[in-house]
Amino acid sequence: MQGLEVTVLLGLAILIGTALAPRLRIATPLLLVVIGLALGFVPPLREIQLPPETVLLLFLPVMLFWESLTTSLRAVRRSLRYIVPMSTLLVVASALAVAWIATLFGMPWETGLLLGAAVAPPDATAVAALGRLLPPRMFMKLKAESLTNDGTALVVYAIALSLALGDTVTPWSITGTVLVSYLGGAAAGIAVAYLAYLGLRRTRSSIVINTALLLVPFTAFLAAEFVHASGVLAVVFAGLIVAWMLPRITTATSRRQAVAAWPFGVYLLNGALFVLIGLEVQYVVHDIPARLIGVLLLVTVSAWAALLVVRYLFQLLFSPFARPSAGTAGPGTPDAGTMGAVARRRALGGNRGRIVSAVAGFRGAVSLAIALSVPDTIRGAGELSGRDAVVFVTAGVILLSLLVQGPLLPAVVRWAKLPDDGAVADEYELAERTITGAAIAAIDDLAVEHGISDGVRDRARREGYERLELANARAYARQRGADDARIAELETMLGESSASDTGPVSAGDLSSSDDDARERDGIDDETRSLRFVVPSTDAPAGAPASVGSLEMLATSTGIDLTQRSPLVRFEEITRLKLAIIERKREVLQKLRRDGTIDDLIVRRIDGHLDLEEMRLRGADADE
Repeated sequence: MQGLEVTVLLGLAILIGTALAPRLRIATPLLLVVIGLALGFVPPLREIQLPPETVLLLFLPVMLFWESLTTSLRAVRRSLRYIVPMSTLLVVASALAVAWIATLFGMPWETGLLLGAAVAPPDATAVAALGRLLPPRMFMKLKAESLTNDGTALVVYAIALSLALGDTVTPWSITGTVLVSYLGGAAAGIAVAYLAYLGLRRTRSSIVINTALLLVPFTAFLAAEFVHASGVLAVVFAGLIVAWMLPRITTATSRRQAVAAWPFGVYLLNGALFVLIGLEVQYVVHDIPARLIGVLLLVTVSAWAALLVVRYLFQLLFSPFARPSAGTAGPGTPDAGTMGAVARRRALGGNRGRIVSAVAGFRGAVSLAIALSVPDTIRGAGELSGRDAVVFVTAGVILLSLLVQGPLLPAVVRWAKLPDDGAVADEYELAERTITGAAIAAIDDLAVEHGISDGVRDRARREGYERLELANARAYARQRGADDARIAELETMLGESSASDTGPVSAGDLSSSDDDARERDGIDDETRSLRFVVPSTDAPAGAPASVGSLEMLATSTGIDLTQRSPLVRFEEITRLKLAIIERKREVLQKLRRDGTIDDLIVRRIDGHLDLEEMRLRGADADE
């Protein structure tokens, strides 16, 4: 088929899947895979191939870069003791386990190791698309792991390919390959990110900024390929560094354009990949001799089960080393020395949390791209030694992970009853109140600095107090709702117990619990009293009483310049509000640097500030 026909077909498949998935109450990626499988029954459509270089060189850099930009750097730093072994040692262990399983069915060891390298890494895009039901902390850890494990899988694949082609492989060559892949990829990503910073720090054009950001992942991948390093790690490092520097190298308009364009583009790429996976499975099934289908299906199911078991056992064995110490949590979070050992164990999810994490390890297009990269010239004895066997089993494992683990994950999450992570709401409210309070405290200085009149200054102060009141009221209402839910739960437990074993809960105990909850949430009596200390909305004594009527402004002669004060006041309030926004951003970034609030919360609040700034400046101010 022609390229245009394929493009239209993929677009229609994505459109249909996106429209039907909510009505059928299934995840969109799962429906897109099913659509791809259905299209594969048409012989001409089955011939549509997924070139591995298209995934590795075109799709993967864009998707990994966007996932890196939207990853919490604080979560990555705090979970390094979990992420590093899961993205390196677990990938190796999974590859070896799958290779061993494959040899039991007659597949040569070298071919089995190629298969293991292909199916070992969970896919970042599949995790991002299907893992939204997970608690935020677990989802972010799994996402960070899946961003970096592709690099390890490609190293294992390179070693396995050398063995399959008959090349000499020594411990020294393996060590050199690993060092060059990791260190070279990190260096390439850091260098490209630094060059992007140098080129964009003085640029204000939104088109220039977003075009340069689009080139960053491809440039990082290309630079890593030049030194035979990991392009995946280069893109991830570049994305994480650019995400940290984003407020200094972008503008409000450019950020809003990027937030609108990148998710849509990544969604289309993801959708096309899921449809192509379904088509590729059909192609592989029809291309394999019928006599080998049975044994390959056994290998597929066994490899898929082995991946789940190895992931669970690895987490079980490494759980003592992956727990964060008391000092790793930043200030203002529940982990900052206030949680006991039992609470930390509950937050980690325990055994049920490990089961959820094992089920959430989806395989995707990267695994299929690695399998399709296997050359036809690999050596080995037996019918299961060729490239087709590797591609068949890999496609089957991907299909099982998407169509079995995907629908199963919501039920497993409900069964696990993982504790609700209220840190996101707590930190958001803390950030809102902190930046609003800092802006109110700085209004006098900002008014003097920008030459703002008293009336405009007091108006801005009243608006700031109203916004602070709203933030406090929301925090208080949410905390009261949480307290009421806990009290209801206690009453239910007490009602189920015998009256002889438990006495009635006194009002004082409930009041004490309520006070403790408010203290944990940062709402003390002094803060609550602020809800009632709102300045009067009456105009200050020193403010001008009147600005003139429309009839006076309509006169054609003898116009007094002071009667243009509405324009003057509009310019003043615009300057003051822009200064307040900058002050809020300064405080917000300081909270981020201190680790008090998460990066994702910073981006969420910064997005609101961007919209407000664009309303004041105009949407085309940076063009």
